[in-house]
Amino acid sequence: MKIPQSNRADYSASSAVCPEEQGCFTVPPECAGLRLDQALARLLPQHSRSRLQAWLREGRVSVAGVVADDAKRKVWGGELIVVAAAPDPRAAADAAEDIALSIAYEDADMLVIDKPAGLVVHPGSGNWQGTLLNALLHHAPQLAAVPRAGIVHRLDKQTSGLLVVAKTLEAQTDLVRQLQARTVQRHYLALAHGKLAGAGTVDAPIGRHPTQRVKMAVVAGSKHGKEARTHYTVCESFGEATLLECKLETGRTHQIRVHMASIKHPLVGDPVYGKRGAGSVSPLLLSLPRQALHAWRLGLLHPGTHQEMAWEAPLPEDFANLLTALRTLA
Repeated sequence: MKIPQSNRADYSASSAVCPEEQGCFTVPPECAGLRLDQALARLLPQHSRSRLQAWLREGRVSVAGVVADDAKRKVWGGELIVVAAAPDPRAAADAAEDIALSIAYEDADMLVIDKPAGLVVHPGSGNWQGTLLNALLHHAPQLAAVPRAGIVHRLDKQTSGLLVVAKTLEAQTDLVRQLQARTVQRHYLALAHGKLAGAGTVDAPIGRHPTQRVKMAVVAGSKHGKEARTHYTVCESFGEATLLECKLETGRTHQIRVHMASIKHPLVGDPVYGKRGAGSVSPLLLSLPRQALHAWRLGLLHPGTHQEMAWEAPLPEDFANLLTALRTLA
C-alpha cells in the first residue's frame, strides 16, 4: 500500500516528530490495514526503522491513549498516535541520589569530602547523574538552595582526594574569595614518569588545546592562555618514576597533568597526557588504570570562624599498592 504522492504534504506537517519532542497525528485512511511499525515508517520517513522500533520498545508510542506494546498490531485509520518526548538526561542533573560519601569534616558551614577516583564532581555532557553533586543533594537537601550544591572547586573524575563544599551562600562566597586570593592550600601527591631531582616550579599559561578541544595545553604566547603555576618537590624516587608533592598556586583545568607533561614527565596512568604505547614503560606502571594523582592535603580558613583548618587524606588503595610494589623492586 502506497501513500498517494498528492497527500504526502498533508501528513508531513502533522507528523514531523523530532526525537526530543512530543508529536501526535491521526492515522490516515491510506495506512489502514498496516502494522503499527509499518504505519510509523510511512508517516515518519525521516526516522529509521530501528529508531522507530526503539521508541516502541521504550513505551514512547501510544495509540488511542494506550501505550503500544505490540509493533505488529494493525491500524485501521483515524487512530490518534502520540509519540512521547525522550527523557532529557539533563533532568537528572539536580536529582538527589543515595551515593556514599567519605566525609573528612562537616559542620553547619561546610563539608570536606574525600572523593574517590571515578566519581564525577559536577553533572555535564555524558555524566548527567551519579555525580558528587547528586550525592550532596541527598546527604544535605538544603544544598539545593546553594548554587552548584555548594561546590566551589573540582577534581578530575579520575583524581582522588579532598575538596571543600559550602553549605550556605555566605560560606560559598567566602570560600570562592579565598580561592581567588590563592590562600587555599591544595597539595597533591603525583607519580610522574622519569627521574626528577630536588624541587621546581612550572610557570606556564594553560588554555584549550589548539586542535584537540577535549584537551588542555601549555599555550605560551597565546591570548587564550591563563596564568598557571605548579610547585613540586620530590618525595621518593623509583628509577623510572618519581613520587612528587605538587602544590597549586593557581587552579586551572588539568593543571598538574598538563604542567608535568609539558616538562616531559607526564603522570603515570594518565590516559590523556601520559606516555603512548607500552614499549618503554614497565608493566607495573601500566597497571594503574587512571592518572596517579591524589589531593592529599587541603588547608583553608573556616568560612564562619576564620580559624585555620587543614585535613589530610590517605592514599587510595590502588595508588598505595603501586608505590608498595615500586619500593619492593627498588
